[in-house]
Amino acid sequence: MTKPKLRIGLIGTGFMGKAHVFGFTSAPRVFELPFDLELHTVADITDAAAERARQTLGFAHATSDWRTIMANPEIDLVSITAPNALHKEMSLAAIAAGKHVYCEKPLAPLAADALEMTLAAEARGVKTQVGFNYLCNPMLGLARDMIAAGELGEIRGYRGIHCEDYMADPAGNYTFRHDPAGGGALADIGSHALATAEFLCGPVTRVMGDCVTMIAERPDGRGGRKAVTVDDVGRAFLRFANGATGSIEGNWIATGRKMQHDFEIYGTKGALAFSQERFNELHFFSTADAKGRQGFRRIEASPDHAPYGLFCVAAGHQIGFNDLKAIEVAGYINAIAGKAPEPFNFRAGLRIQTLVETIQRSSAAQEWLDVK
Repeated sequence: MTKPKLRIGLIGTGFMGKAHVFGFTSAPRVFELPFDLELHTVADITDAAAERARQTLGFAHATSDWRTIMANPEIDLVSITAPNALHKEMSLAAIAAGKHVYCEKPLAPLAADALEMTLAAEARGVKTQVGFNYLCNPMLGLARDMIAAGELGEIRGYRGIHCEDYMADPAGNYTFRHDPAGGGALADIGSHALATAEFLCGPVTRVMGDCVTMIAERPDGRGGRKAVTVDDVGRAFLRFANGATGSIEGNWIATGRKMQHDFEIYGTKGALAFSQERFNELHFFSTADAKGRQGFRRIEASPDHAPYGLFCVAAGHQIGFNDLKAIEVAGYINAIAGKAPEPFNFRAGLRIQTLVETIQRSSAAQEWLDVK
């Protein structure tokens, strides 16, 4: 039988724009999806850039005006990978046009904006997705299953970190990520550490933040310099609803680190350790092992850890970052078809932005704050 088409409009063709396209093109070849996905229109900042992207990425149409995507009744889903400050305007326009919205994180620079976007989407009845594809890793799913099954016993402690070095050079230019509204390492990459913490351990109820600016000014790209007020390193102590305590860190000046998205979880019966730098592995310690035989043992990703087997039939051969995007897309497409809940919708994105802002307020006040 012929499947109905789901026509996609993409805004932005940088790193994440391409990642979205990889997801849209890979997912139908790996999963049995309820729609045929069609790359309809791509938007970029100039006609020339949009046309290059159209040819390279395989879209049927190109435009330098993203509003034409919202106005086109043929387009069903809008994928937004533009700079953070544009997410709200673009998402609200798409929602008003009755289109589903797949928006990269952070959902919006401010939690108040994210709330407005969430309420608009829920009122209009469109399906939404925020890009947190690290959560789609089968190893993280396994970790959550092991915790839920009681294999670690009562969870006592959590440590999470997301460190990279793309802002480590003080000669690097001031960018949109340094905007005081919604910028900083905590919002940009610490948000991943927060999402993973709650994915594994449940809701965070209290935080004590410490956000630090290490590089006080940067070149503005026009021969001058501009003051930096956002954090280069954002940390927080956490209290979870399940009684566990922990910490997270977001750090974009971690020299030498390209992708350190790690966690450790400690329970009364065992522990887990994971590193995104080797994200096809999960390490498990069990107190049930015989004395003299105890230690962290490596669990390798394999076809036993769905949906790994749909990408590769052999254990230990590994899946990659763009495969996680394909898993994310597949979950979202099934949600649009009503076959599954939204994997990480705007309300979930609002939750992460609320955590970020609570930590920022805690840092400014230097006191513990409840998460509302």
